[in-house]
This record gives sequence, structure tokens and C-alpha cells, in this order.
Amino acid sequence: MSLTSRLQSLNVEHAPTGPVSQGNVGAVQQEDRDEINDPFVELKTKIHKEVIQSVGPALFRAERAEGAATGRDDHTAAVHEAVNQIILDDATPLTRQERQQLIQEITDDILGYGPIDPFLRDETVTEVMVNDHRTVYIERKGKITLTNARFVDEQHLERIIDKIVSQIGRRIDESSPMVDARLPDGSRVNAIIPPLAVRGSALTIRKFRKDPLKMEDLIKYGTLSPKAAQFLEMCVKGALNVVISGGTGSGKTTTLNVLSSSIPEEERIITVEDAAELQLKQEHVITLESRPANIEGKGQVSIRDLVRNTLRMRPDRIVVGECRGPETVDMLQAMNTGHDGSMTTIHANNPREALSRVETLVLTAGVDLPLRAIREQAAGAIDLIVQVSRLVDGSRRITHITEVGKMEGETITLQDIFIAKPDEDGAQSGATSRLLGHLQMTGIKPGFLDKLAQNGVTIPISFFASDEDPRSTSGTFGSGAPRKSA
Repeated sequence: MSLTSRLQSLNVEHAPTGPVSQGNVGAVQQEDRDEINDPFVELKTKIHKEVIQSVGPALFRAERAEGAATGRDDHTAAVHEAVNQIILDDATPLTRQERQQLIQEITDDILGYGPIDPFLRDETVTEVMVNDHRTVYIERKGKITLTNARFVDEQHLERIIDKIVSQIGRRIDESSPMVDARLPDGSRVNAIIPPLAVRGSALTIRKFRKDPLKMEDLIKYGTLSPKAAQFLEMCVKGALNVVISGGTGSGKTTTLNVLSSSIPEEERIITVEDAAELQLKQEHVITLESRPANIEGKGQVSIRDLVRNTLRMRPDRIVVGECRGPETVDMLQAMNTGHDGSMTTIHANNPREALSRVETLVLTAGVDLPLRAIREQAAGAIDLIVQVSRLVDGSRRITHITEVGKMEGETITLQDIFIAKPDEDGAQSGATSRLLGHLQMTGIKPGFLDKLAQNGVTIPISFFASDEDPRSTSGTFGSGAPRKSA
């Protein structure tokens, strides 16, 4: 292939379909994608192998000697120099643009995660979805877009997956073809390979910000109102047991992370997760992570095992990343037996469904209890449900802040303290794209004020009677009284 032909192929591969801007870089239409043919596959494979042979041992020794603090930037210069030298020795005619592209792609492959590395560095991308080695989607601002990124072949994708999971001591092969893992920055990773993935390996990465969101950020993004933020902050400081409910991708973990930041510094916090994602800033924090079974089917440590173990570790707060199985019954028991202020998330579409989900998960533990006993335990354990929803425009909103009351007959009573209702005026005038109005108070005084007062947090009755503009930010956030230490 001539140099001109290769340049034309290069331009087809990397040219966006619309005007050049940060919003559409890497996005292409399917019909353009199908004709992409990378002319440098053989050259990149050859250079990659030679760089690994020449620089790999030195990089490995440096990482072992300097530990986890060693960053990618510390090794980039060495890889660049090695790639440059191999290209010169190979004598393949390349333009400056081609040379820079090759250097960047090989560096991403050796020190990063190959073709998806630019998306992981892009802070505007929130999710990376690899359907197979030829198809990569990303989510940006709540919208899913097809990209022009692709792996060389199936083996290339499997090599990147193995690199990700091996960093945290996990393994993936035909005997264990799916795994949950995480990147060093805490981003959540799920990988599944053949024979379970029929059309080729699939990789899903849900990114987490390097600097975790704060309550002020959620207010700025319109996720909740300033007054609701102040209320939630006081509820967390006042040691209420909180369940965050929502669908997939609605922002449950982010909300849990934000609320956890209001826990007083002097309290001992233990977090339990499948893959460690929470980024608590307090000093007195212990992070526990579950472990799957090995190739012999032994050595598994489940979330339930870890929750039980935390009860022997003298926790003030237990934070479980997500209740999705038998651990729910142990979480409820912990909330009922002196571990006030514990928090978790659960998959459900509204607060009422969240309670039904709790009942179902408790039954998966094989407990021989009547349904009424399970409901009484749930009503006694959970004080507050925070419902998070992802709207059709991609925005995440807190739609309900709901108190869990006592049993009335066979039903647990619920009452909304804050609720976001459809904004009929805005919808008619076209003034809103979020489809919901601001999170507003219902005027109902919650029944857990005495519990808050016992933990040193006093909310005046006038707080609930106030009907101020929920968009106002003056004097409505950050003024909650701290919880008294025991």
C-alpha cells in the first residue's frame, strides 16, 4: 500500500462525522465504521512485541521497587524512546502524523488500556462499553455514542481485559469467564469472555471521578435542592439508617458517596463492597472487598460474610455498596442492633418497591420467618429512603426523600418529606428538559426528629413549614448541627 493510500485510510479512521469539537471526537456513524481498515496492524504488533522485550523488564522492576505510587508519566518517556528507535530501525516510511499516532497507540497499549485509554482519560466520558473487539460505545452527558475505536483482534481485547483484572488479583479464563473488577481510580469494571460471550469478549467500565462529587455539586447539577441537601446532611449526622434506591446507572453509588461524606470524622466507618468504589475522605475508614471462588470452587468470601465480620470490628457506621442478596438480612439486623447511621443502596424504581425488594432479598437468605415479621424488621431498621432516578434526557435526579414509618395492618407506612413532581407549567411552555420540577417539601413533619435530637441534631419545626423557593442557595446548606460524640 502506498503512503498516500495509507494516509487516506488514516484520515477515514480518525475523522469525525460532524464538525470537529470535543463533544463528537471519536464518534462515527455505523456505515463509515464498517469500511475502516487499519493499515498499521502488522507494524504495531511488531513494534509492541519488540518494546515489551526491550523495555518491559525495566518497567516491571521499577514498578516493583517504587510501588503503587509510580505513575504512568514516569515510564512514558522510556516507552516513547524505545518506539522511536524501533521505527527508525524498521525504516518504514511514515509521516510525522503517522509516527505520533503509532507512538501514542503503542504507549496506550503498554502503559494503559489500548484503544479505550483516551476515553478513560476523558473526564466527560462516564461509561465505556466494548461489545466486541470491533465495537466500542461510550456514554457522555447521559447519551450513548458509537466510537471509531477498535481493538486489533479478539486476542488484543482479551489481553487488555486480563491486564485490568490481574491488577487486583482476579483472573479470567474459560474456567472463570466473567469477573467484576476495578481500575486503580475506583472505576467499576465488568468483563465476560467466550464461551459465555458468544460474539466475543465484552467489557464495561463505569468511570468514577478522580475528585468525588460533593453535595454542592449535586445542587449545582440540579440533582436536589439546597434545602433537601441540608436535610439529608442533618439526617446522616443524626445517625439515621438510609437506603438509597434507584435503577441501573441512576447514580446510587455517587449519591451514597456524597452522603457518606457527612459522617463525622470521629466515627469508625467500615465499607463493604463487591469491588471497592466508595471514596470516603474520613481517616477512620476500613474498606472491605468480597472475593470470588478460585478455580477449585473454594476461597469465596461473600458480601454476607463480610457484613457479619464487620459486627466484630466495632463499627460506628456500616456502609454496604449494594444489597443484592442474602446479606440484606444481616444488614437489617445490624441497623436494628445499635449500628445506627448505616447506609446501603438497592435496585428499585420507587420507595415502595424498595421495601418490596428488601423483603424479597431477605427471603433469599432462607430465613423461616412470616412476611409480617420481615416487614416489621425492615420498618424498624430503615429510617429514610432516598430515591434516585435517571430521566430520559440523561440527567440524574433525586425524586423522593421518604420516611419509613411503622406498620399499619400488613403494610409499612411511607410518607414523602421531599418530592419532585412533573413540572406541568414548564412542560407546556418548553422551559424544562428534565421533565420534573424542583425537589420540594411536602410540609409533613417526620417522626424521627426525636432520634435526631438524641444524636445531637435538632431540626426546628419551622424548617418543614417553610415554603421558600427551592432554587434559593442562601443560608440553606451546610448549617446542620454536628452529631455529638459518644
